[in-house]
Amino acid sequence: MIINNIPILTFLVWIPIISGLIIFFLDKYKDRQLFYISIFISSLILILSLLLLYKFNFSSHTLQFIEKTIWIKNFGINYFLAVDGISILFILLTTITTFLIVIFITTEKYLQINKLLSLFLILEGLLIGVFCSFDSILFYIFFEAILIPLFLIIGIWGGNNRIYATIKFFLYTLFGSVLMLVSLIYLSIQADSFSILDMYSLNLSLSTQIFLFISFLIAFGIKTPMWPVHTWLPDAHVEAPTTGSVILAGVLLKVGGYGMIRFLLPITTDAGIYLNDYLIPLSLIAIIYISFVAIAQQDMKKLIAYSSVAHMGFVTLGIFLIFNFLEKNTYNQDAALLGLQGAIMQMLSHGLISAALFLCIGIIYSRTQSKLIDNQSGIIQSMPIFSAFMIFFLLANSGLPGTSGFVGEFMVILASIKANFLYAFLASLTLVLAASYSLWLGKRVIFGNPKNTLALSEINTTEFMVLLILVIMVLFIGLKPEIIMIIMNETTTHIINSLQKG
Repeated sequence: MIINNIPILTFLVWIPIISGLIIFFLDKYKDRQLFYISIFISSLILILSLLLLYKFNFSSHTLQFIEKTIWIKNFGINYFLAVDGISILFILLTTITTFLIVIFITTEKYLQINKLLSLFLILEGLLIGVFCSFDSILFYIFFEAILIPLFLIIGIWGGNNRIYATIKFFLYTLFGSVLMLVSLIYLSIQADSFSILDMYSLNLSLSTQIFLFISFLIAFGIKTPMWPVHTWLPDAHVEAPTTGSVILAGVLLKVGGYGMIRFLLPITTDAGIYLNDYLIPLSLIAIIYISFVAIAQQDMKKLIAYSSVAHMGFVTLGIFLIFNFLEKNTYNQDAALLGLQGAIMQMLSHGLISAALFLCIGIIYSRTQSKLIDNQSGIIQSMPIFSAFMIFFLLANSGLPGTSGFVGEFMVILASIKANFLYAFLASLTLVLAASYSLWLGKRVIFGNPKNTLALSEINTTEFMVLLILVIMVLFIGLKPEIIMIIMNETTTHIINSLQKG
């Protein structure tokens, strides 16, 4: 489907990529001119994504805005773009996050600002490509390509230990991607097609499914990141510039969860049921153990990075619970749907809250030149408006009712109760643990006697507007989650229905 003869998905993917490539070579332009150009492009992409949402038919589970043409004829590879009720949400998350990043960059001073802005625009287009690709090779190319701009963002504008962090990040993700490529080639041979939709109808043996499941789980688990393949994330966050951490936590981690929903659930269902007893404990370990690790951190960015691993544990728990329900004699369709929708809601919520917290830490660092908790105290006395924002996001990170942080976790816990009370009890511990590390961070940084002899400057208008937009969105999802549910309901219901085998 093309809106008024405009291939909107192609525009969403390629306008930021091409624009980013052009901006990369605009060295002679002044920073202010580059900012205006980048803000215009990111605003245009955001408007196009909102137009996509406006034209989207919420009452249908079928793919919409389909753009399909032959790409590599000899291999049967197509340029196949489309969206459904799940992918459209992550496209919106990507365009909103990139728009806020481009605005926020105007408050910071970087060398070679044109190259930094160009990399974020290129990364935006690649991420949108991941979320709307339905040809497996096209998906893989976008999936792999997102490593390049992020590698450069961390490696060039990162901290003192940035080389180690980028190499570790690259090696982890490359290892998982190789396994995924082998799996996709095998599936394409069996289906005689590279279309992801054609792979859904394959009748694979259990042993084959187990191999494919493990391959996909490693590839997407690293991106999520799941315990125990999460160790690259804290290093990447600590060394990344503020905006690099925002796009990493806000959008990139969601690629892993999205991939699980697209590949693990429909293609390797039997393997998921067979391995179910091993999967849920991985998520519970991430939720509980990593929360204790977060409490022990002395670096603010590391604390929020480990918090991300713990919160993303709810995403994998919601997805893996579906296999638990399928394993039982009586299939609880409502509970399975609740788990899947809760996982998606948690991804969206975490994208907003973690992005906001990394922005807050970046604002503190720009004024104190330190990310260590022990070097901060009494910020509220110099920055009361900023402190109010940070306390709000820390409360949302704790799962405060009325914020988006509560909705996804609550839905997954409800689904867990219907699977096993022990699962629900252990998962619910995060409400206490998240409050512990979030509020303790706030107490040490926001309150107390100031450690800085110089008064810190309050946030400027740009920083205020970026944080305010995130507050509104966190409250919007927290108070009106049914709007998000309406968008994804038909697609998620269709996925759950298709998993049930007679």
